[in-house]
Amino acid sequence: MSTVPGSEPTADLTGWTKSPFTGASITHDVYEKGTGPGVVLVPEMPGVHPGVLGLGEYLVKQGFTVAIPSPFGEPGRPVSTPYMLGVFPRLCISAEFRAFATDARRPFADYLRALARDLASRTPAPGVGVIGMCFTGGFALAAATDDAVLAPVLSQPSVPLPVSRGRRVDAGMSRAEFDTVVARTKNEGLCALGLRFSEDKLAPGDRFATLSRHLGDAFEVIELDSSPGNEAGFAKSAHSVLTEEVREVPGHPAYAARERVVAFLRERLVPVG
Repeated sequence: MSTVPGSEPTADLTGWTKSPFTGASITHDVYEKGTGPGVVLVPEMPGVHPGVLGLGEYLVKQGFTVAIPSPFGEPGRPVSTPYMLGVFPRLCISAEFRAFATDARRPFADYLRALARDLASRTPAPGVGVIGMCFTGGFALAAATDDAVLAPVLSQPSVPLPVSRGRRVDAGMSRAEFDTVVARTKNEGLCALGLRFSEDKLAPGDRFATLSRHLGDAFEVIELDSSPGNEAGFAKSAHSVLTEEVREVPGHPAYAARERVVAFLRERLVPVG
């Protein structure tokens, strides 16, 4: 893993085992590495880029088995504007993700639930964590309708794309799925962790307000200050909490957010005693 000062941690595909996985009649390659409790790490736009792999390597070093599905993009390819512009339009019209639909059950959530069950069956904890980011952020919570998911982490959830008020307040799943998640928080002690930057229009505060209103104390929110003049120097456009904005500096807000994600996963997945 590369940790060049002043830049995000990155890594390549070295040591990751690739195999296809089929769930809900959908097949994607999955990259896996590590030992210990399972974590499904779902990539952000435009795919399994070096920053996503850097986060994956960090989680492996923290003692987790990490499975990264590759539903879009070219694994290992660095982020660039042309690359992003080539992937984004295809995702917007994909029936698998239903990027603009509200109150929608999305096929990719069914795929993630199947992948989570498979990973849980092969790892030592009673269930797994799921981390979604950006375009896939909300899918982590949608996956938590399945009992195999014990620790959903929503980082800058951006679907449905927030181009109207109805989409900004939408939770990113169907009402039936959301009701199931809410019931799990009340009856099973399920908790979720959400992360965003304060000025991020792609992951709107209105969406987090919806989640907080329904999930209450079961939804822990980390909101990093990206307002003008913020102490950490984040740009108003800051978006990727766990990848692009992380610096390997203890006390840095994104570094601390990543540390909290690891602590949350351990609390939910590692048995005490």
